[in-house]
Amino acid sequence: MEFSRHTVEKIGGTSMSRVRELVDTLFIGARKKSDLYGRVFVVSAFGGITDLLLEHKKSGSPGVYALFSNDDNDHGWLDALTRVGDAMSAAHKDVLDHPGDLSMADEFVRERIEGARSCLFDLQRLCSYGHFRLSSHMLVIRELLSGLGEAHSAFVTTLLLQRAGVNARFIDLSGWRDETEHDLMGRIRDGLDGVDFATEMPIVTGYAQCSEGLMREFDRGYSEVTFANIAAFTGAAEAIIHKEFHLSSADPKLVGENAVRKLGHTNYDVADQLSNMGMEAIHPKAAKTLRQADVPLRVTNAFEPDDPGTLIDDNPAEDPRVEIVTGLNVVALEVFEQDMVGVKGYDTAILEALRRHNVRIVSKTSNANTITHYVEASLKSVRRVERELAAQYPSATINVRALAIVSAIGRDLSGLRVLSQGLRALEEAGIEPVAAHQTPRNVDVQFVLPSDSRDGAITALHAALVEAADVAKVPEAPAPSQAQQTRPAQRAAA
Repeated sequence: MEFSRHTVEKIGGTSMSRVRELVDTLFIGARKKSDLYGRVFVVSAFGGITDLLLEHKKSGSPGVYALFSNDDNDHGWLDALTRVGDAMSAAHKDVLDHPGDLSMADEFVRERIEGARSCLFDLQRLCSYGHFRLSSHMLVIRELLSGLGEAHSAFVTTLLLQRAGVNARFIDLSGWRDETEHDLMGRIRDGLDGVDFATEMPIVTGYAQCSEGLMREFDRGYSEVTFANIAAFTGAAEAIIHKEFHLSSADPKLVGENAVRKLGHTNYDVADQLSNMGMEAIHPKAAKTLRQADVPLRVTNAFEPDDPGTLIDDNPAEDPRVEIVTGLNVVALEVFEQDMVGVKGYDTAILEALRRHNVRIVSKTSNANTITHYVEASLKSVRRVERELAAQYPSATINVRALAIVSAIGRDLSGLRVLSQGLRALEEAGIEPVAAHQTPRNVDVQFVLPSDSRDGAITALHAALVEAADVAKVPEAPAPSQAQQTRPAQRAAA
């Protein structure tokens, strides 16, 4: 398959809830005729829908999936599925206004919700026989449910754009009622077969059903993986993520709108560090796909279409500088064993226990007889690991406590004395760090602090390491790609 020069662009759920605004800026704006095309859009579900389908991302409040997997009766998940249908209908009523479009969207929701309801009932009935176990099917159910949200938003967006005169095309990769089996590349190839990027605007579901099972490895990061693989497969000039904010040197709500600066240009190394700190510019596996395909990534503010945003590529920094200061609450798991020195096996055992309990490691330090892991997990999960290790090493002393890590990140921190300057700034702010880490690669410096000092530390470090630096010239993103330069209106969207 051959494709004309184009961009592949992703819109997140929060921005999708404001999709009517995006028609006048991102999708159409000042573009005319052919300038509208040469762009593939990968969309997430409308804001809040995936939380209702699975579980709330932050609070953990159960959605259809969680209720179906844990309930002893039908009423919990049935009522939750009805709420999803109502929420979908409310979402598209805020977007569409033509009666014909509303009727088609209502029918789309009814067909998908009733289909999911029948599927879950049939699975329950099947698993009432002793040879079948519901637990072995739960990952498939999670994928089926999550795909409902993206299919709905993509379908509604297509209707909206078609009504506005755009030749938009709904591309459903969710595998709904598809009896064929595809790997991810096969699903993408099949979905895009026959699409003319020069005359059509594909609106693609962020979820793609495939034999690999995206949720098995990526869970709710699947839409960025789909997006990256489409960009790599089609040889996109750029991959663009439209967020509701710019990638900035810190959270403007903490340090102030006037104090932060847009990154403008950074590289995939920094993006990986941000992901490790829970501030994902893009899922690390998606970044790897783009990097290996030599596709640059641009992150923009969807509601500031004239701003080029931040370009992420493989290029090193022109000058050393701290680009961003960010923080994350963590739990420290410290294992002290006097007899550890010179003995192998402790580290392997700790890592295996963390893996078994699905605990994500953010950072790690060790000395002769102590290994400390800073992890992102609930205290309850870490306590399970603690009990397991205590049984395995009864003479060890194991401590668990809630802390925070604040990290200063940049493509090149060499010669900036970030560690010493940062410690001085924290001392002047009256904040006493628990630990500090710096690696020889000079891409980040981490300060471990009491959890209630996180926000204050971000403010103090940003003032010392970013604001106090020479900020006379704010770095601008490199010019958009050649494909965009040939379409001036498209450049404005990026």
